[in-house]
Amino acid sequence: MKKKIITIDGPAGSGKTTVSKKVAEKLGWVYVDTGALYRSVAYEISLTGKDWRDNEILTDLLKDIHIQIIRKGDVLKYLCNNRDISDKIRRPDISMLASDVSARPLVRAHLLEIQRSIAEQDNAVFEGRDMGTVVFPGADYKFFLFADIHARAARRHSELNSSTHRLEDVEKAMSLRDSQDSGREAAPLKPAFDAISIDSTDLSVDKVVAIILSHLFI
Repeated sequence: MKKKIITIDGPAGSGKTTVSKKVAEKLGWVYVDTGALYRSVAYEISLTGKDWRDNEILTDLLKDIHIQIIRKGDVLKYLCNNRDISDKIRRPDISMLASDVSARPLVRAHLLEIQRSIAEQDNAVFEGRDMGTVVFPGADYKFFLFADIHARAARRHSELNSSTHRLEDVEKAMSLRDSQDSGREAAPLKPAFDAISIDSTDLSVDKVVAIILSHLFI
């Protein structure tokens, strides 16, 4: 039987991670944070100090980057070459690098196979930026979350160590990434033409989850 797929796309801080996890939990489906896959690649590239913008160098780097997603209870662990890098890929500098790296077709092709292999094995909720437009254009259900930049920055700031990250810096970095993600040629951040868009600015996580579930016929 063909597995079902829900895609939830949107910019950073729109709530898509928490919402996607809860939707997957409610349905008993697998949750996949595709952004973490790109952050994993970005982190590994950052360790090499090599010029990954050179296609030949990037091709060689990707040959040595083998990412696995391991579930431990309710937590997903991201391993690269059998090393747990889950706690290292959430840094702001890695998020910014991931935005640059994810624009490279070589990287997207490298991770596409991983994502689609997961979809063949389980009903899944895929969270990302181009899940409904590029990776799974034929997904059963597509959603796009968005929110005011100030609200998104405040949410992300609360997740970080507020003593070392200023709110205004978080908002500035988020605005820059929005511009990079939306303006890139390869798989830009945008809603799929058939996605249901939800403004989460003034909505609780549970309310957004309820809206998404109300659109499902499963």
